[in-house]
Amino acid sequence: MRVISSNHVIRKGKRKIKHAPNSPRPSLYTMMHNRIAKKKGKTLEIDLLFCELNNYLTAMKGRVTTKASVKWIPFLCVFCFALGILFSNRLWDSSAEPTGQQFLSLRRNEQELQVINDGSGTNKNLPQNKDVMNEVLKTHEAIQSLDKSIAVLQTQLAESKGSQEMSLKSSAAVSTLSRDGSPKQKVFMVIGINTAFSSRKRRDSVRETWMPQGEKLVQLEREKGIVVRFMIGHSATSNSILDRAIDSEDSQHKDFLRLEHVEGYHELSAKTKTFFSTAVAKWDAEFYVKVDDDVHVNLGMLASTLARHRSKPRVYIGCMKSGPVLAQKNVKYHEPEYWKFGEEGNKYFRHATGQIYAISKELATYISLNQPILHKYANEDVSLGAWFIGLEVEHIDDHSMCCGTPPDCAWKAQAGEVCVASFDWSCSGICKSVERIKFVHEKCGEGDGSVWSAVF
Repeated sequence: MRVISSNHVIRKGKRKIKHAPNSPRPSLYTMMHNRIAKKKGKTLEIDLLFCELNNYLTAMKGRVTTKASVKWIPFLCVFCFALGILFSNRLWDSSAEPTGQQFLSLRRNEQELQVINDGSGTNKNLPQNKDVMNEVLKTHEAIQSLDKSIAVLQTQLAESKGSQEMSLKSSAAVSTLSRDGSPKQKVFMVIGINTAFSSRKRRDSVRETWMPQGEKLVQLEREKGIVVRFMIGHSATSNSILDRAIDSEDSQHKDFLRLEHVEGYHELSAKTKTFFSTAVAKWDAEFYVKVDDDVHVNLGMLASTLARHRSKPRVYIGCMKSGPVLAQKNVKYHEPEYWKFGEEGNKYFRHATGQIYAISKELATYISLNQPILHKYANEDVSLGAWFIGLEVEHIDDHSMCCGTPPDCAWKAQAGEVCVASFDWSCSGICKSVERIKFVHEKCGEGDGSVWSAVF
């Protein structure tokens, strides 16, 4: 309920005005007030206005006479009527127009309807979006397939020195073609015997001991997949007497592999890179072996040893060592780049001794592919070990590949542990090998028929 004055009350529902026992009859302004309030929902402004007016008239009743009151009543009625009409029109006008809050509510409803309409349009485009996503997935799968194809092509290109000049159509056959375009011969291992122009007697001593000659050399290659060649480059002078001497010797024995390399003692690292690159381009072998021409080798034991590691993708096999870095000049194995290995007196990283070592096909291919950027140190065995630093390579330390000359290798042969290779550490090969290699072969050799009966 709402209190209007001290002597009457207006209640909700039926309009009953209760007066004090001695109060006068309801006046005209009170009736007009009730009608307007009922029509406009008891507006607060009108209630307050009429409350003040009622208080004022009540206060004036005690001051004026009855005649004065009757005289002013019509004027007051007209005034109150006009005032009521004025406020009623104002309220009606204000109610006809939406308030600020109503305007915001209408605006919000319009935005919600717009969102709903947009959502319905999006739903209509869902099939189109699905088609776009399917195209994106197909494109992604195509890119992955292309990446795999590129990786395969890069591996195949790495297996041939001249692969960069081939077209993409012929690149799939790079791994089976030699430089002249003929199919590569697939073999088990290729042995390169490092030799020099002045080493004719050493070569003959090797031919007379552990290296087959003539038809047996061809048969070994055909039946057992073992290729044995003396590797040598060219002299600094084109078509010199040294080169002609090698050509004559090769025409007689047919056991040379000529390299695009200028011979020189301090160029052994470059010669090693060229050998592996040339051998990879000519033969498709599982292993590639480098051996010096003053070392005795048992071919059957070498093949059996390598066969135990043929399932491994990247192996580096030999007698692993870590010799001192020699900073002093005028010594045999002086290292000009000694400062790269730290403080004076430091040792090299582990690497196979240079008299004989073997690497698997992937490593030989790696050397062939990266030949121009592989750094060369003064010692070729250090260089080879450096090329594999940082690669996932398994180092196999096999001391049967570095046995001493008799009596060392002889004792081991009698005990059933035939050595793969024998040499003297003091001479980095067999001392006076031309005279002594036959003796080593007699004492430490596996027998002429062993390589033919070896299973690998």
